[in-house]
Amino acid sequence: MDDFACPRCRTTKFQNPSLKMMVNVCGHGLCESCVDLLFLKGSGSCPECRIPLRRNNFRVQMFEDATVEKEVDIRRRVLRDFNKKEEDFASLREYNDYLEEVETIIYNLTNNIDIINTNKKIEQYKKDNRELIQKNKSRLGKDEYEIEEMLEIEKQMNEARKVEILAEESEAKKKKLQRKEALIDELMFSNTDAKNIVETFAQQVKEEKEEEAKRPLQKITKFSTGIEFGRKSHSTFLPVPVDDGPLYHYKPVVIEPDGPQPPSEEDIIQQKFINHIRTETEAERAGGFNTKIACLRALQEAMMGLYHTKKL
Repeated sequence: MDDFACPRCRTTKFQNPSLKMMVNVCGHGLCESCVDLLFLKGSGSCPECRIPLRRNNFRVQMFEDATVEKEVDIRRRVLRDFNKKEEDFASLREYNDYLEEVETIIYNLTNNIDIINTNKKIEQYKKDNRELIQKNKSRLGKDEYEIEEMLEIEKQMNEARKVEILAEESEAKKKKLQRKEALIDELMFSNTDAKNIVETFAQQVKEEKEEEAKRPLQKITKFSTGIEFGRKSHSTFLPVPVDDGPLYHYKPVVIEPDGPQPPSEEDIIQQKFINHIRTETEAERAGGFNTKIACLRALQEAMMGLYHTKKL
């Protein structure tokens, strides 16, 4: 968005690195300063399409194309009411038809096609499916609550980890500074050879690093999302059945060719079958392609079923 300019004041991101673009329900963008100026008198309209706008409907533009922002906003509003699930339909075909109808509504609203009839269709749908919409909203709310809870736990864990890392880094810097000061004092006031003092300090640092490496790792009891291991979910699952039968033993697959016995890999080289197959390239060899295997497979397919006779 470096070259994107505000349509009202023509300010670009290059001219003002802190430029923040805002977008409204009509899909046309304005910079934050122009939005504030537009609503100094309490009301305003879009400079491009002239439709009346509200200040609280402006939000930060996330995508370079404002049309995408408009579609995202419309999709969010439409799917808030068109929230039926697959289990609400008698067949998969009906569910797919419903999804196609929803996409048509979103497309029409995004591209300003038959707006009046499309809005009438939305209102009629909301009127006919009021109870089901509320039911699915409450069900969706529970799922969203659980997701938000997981995200909040993960956020807290990340914050705690950041504090812990900062404390560790601060302690490491403090120890390093103390060690440096001790080395300087030793060099200034000790009668020992400076080379021996430096070697002694270097050996101490090495021993500290080795000792730190030997420390046992902290036992991890949570996933990256912050959810503890062994946490019980709201749904229960049946235990996995355990079979104490015999262990698995591999048995090679025996294929009855119902025709001549195909040659082996050694045969296709000795009898020069492979001369009629191009050599694999380096890229093909890295992907697992081998000329001998390709030749052997072609011969196997050619000989398979040659002796087959139809049973009467």
